[in-house]
Amino acid sequence: MVNTLFLPELREMLESQNHEEMREFCNSLHAATTAEFMEGLNAEELWQVLAHAESGTRNQIFLYLKHERQIELINGQDRREIARLIAEMSADDRVDILKDADPQVVTELLQLVPSEDRKEILRLQSYPEGTAGAVMTTEIAKLHETLTIASALQEIQRQSATYETIYYLYVVDDSDRLLGLVSARQLISSLGKPDRKITDLMESELITVDVDDDQGEVAQKVAKYDLLAIPVVDHQHRLLGIITYDDVIDVVREEAVRDAHRISAVDPLDESYMRTDLITMCRKRGLWLGLLFLFALLTTYKLHSYEAHLNVWSWLVFFIPLVISTGGNSGSQSATLIITALVSEEIALKDWPRIVRRELVMGLMLGGTLGLFGLILGWFVLPADITSRGAILVLPITLVLVVSCGTFLGSVLPLVFQRLGWDPALMSNPFVSGLIDIVGIVVYFNVARLLLSNGG
Repeated sequence: MVNTLFLPELREMLESQNHEEMREFCNSLHAATTAEFMEGLNAEELWQVLAHAESGTRNQIFLYLKHERQIELINGQDRREIARLIAEMSADDRVDILKDADPQVVTELLQLVPSEDRKEILRLQSYPEGTAGAVMTTEIAKLHETLTIASALQEIQRQSATYETIYYLYVVDDSDRLLGLVSARQLISSLGKPDRKITDLMESELITVDVDDDQGEVAQKVAKYDLLAIPVVDHQHRLLGIITYDDVIDVVREEAVRDAHRISAVDPLDESYMRTDLITMCRKRGLWLGLLFLFALLTTYKLHSYEAHLNVWSWLVFFIPLVISTGGNSGSQSATLIITALVSEEIALKDWPRIVRRELVMGLMLGGTLGLFGLILGWFVLPADITSRGAILVLPITLVLVVSCGTFLGSVLPLVFQRLGWDPALMSNPFVSGLIDIVGIVVYFNVARLLLSNGG
């Protein structure tokens, strides 16, 4: 929702060209607040106001704008001004933004940014999407292994205005191989021994990620070890960059969105919902919808195969929606619980025997409870002449079996996907429900046939 509180004042500033007030507006508030208040402006108005911000502040405000507005400004504003803005950004931020801009505009901008920045942008763009290299920043505070504490502090003072974080200081050799790290706190605490080598202080057992590692694995490592940043190295253990906790938050959010799409049987979108064209949206939704349609078709086929039973015991049709929805819902619950536990590493594949036992017991407990309600329901709903012949047991026994099948399949299928090296989130709730619908129909009519075939 756009905050329109300051819109009249902002437009009045623009009309009167009140540069002093626009400058104060940009520099006196938090960058996120400023960006929020400017969302109601069109691109031209927004850029005019943004031009009054100080260099570093302008960069921060720009990064707090919605991604669509950022791309609109990059594609539509003066190339030289945008190039200066891009040059002020951290390496990972500018790569993230430029990947969605018009390719022709990006080509023009790259010709205008300083050569070192251009090389860095092209290098980071070469890493595959979704890897550690694609989300890392190369602005790292590095210290050579030969430095003393006194010379290291001087080096930090020189680097502090340039790099994103200097809390972690990485110690490297002449080939940029990562040897260890020291914290700024350690250096300050050791000021009494200025001639001491930083290698005497550094921690050499480091948690690192490879440049080709999946970004989801990176996020799990940062969360597991509670890190502010994690170093990214190549196959020769040379330090290439770091991934900071704020980048990890973005990764976690992105992974959560993708998993939510998969669990809902939608192929994850590459762009935002509003920026995804209808053809692409139709393809990503239609693929899974077609598969679910096939499951529904199989369910219909199984129902048709039991037509003779329905002709004899027509009352069975009343409980079909109840049976298949209960089984599907129980399976979806189990699938969701197992998928989230796998993603958060609460469980592993080796735990499968315990998981299966727990879900079977849970299925019997839930099925037994619902079966009791089914018994009461059958008693009051079915005609007296039918209940007297034992048909009242069909629904409760079916519910116990179907819910048990649902919890079993819902827990096992994500584990199978994980074992095959596939994303367990692909085992979506609609997929599980569709599969258990078929199982529910088979179980229901076979229970009915066994209990009613002798005159029931």
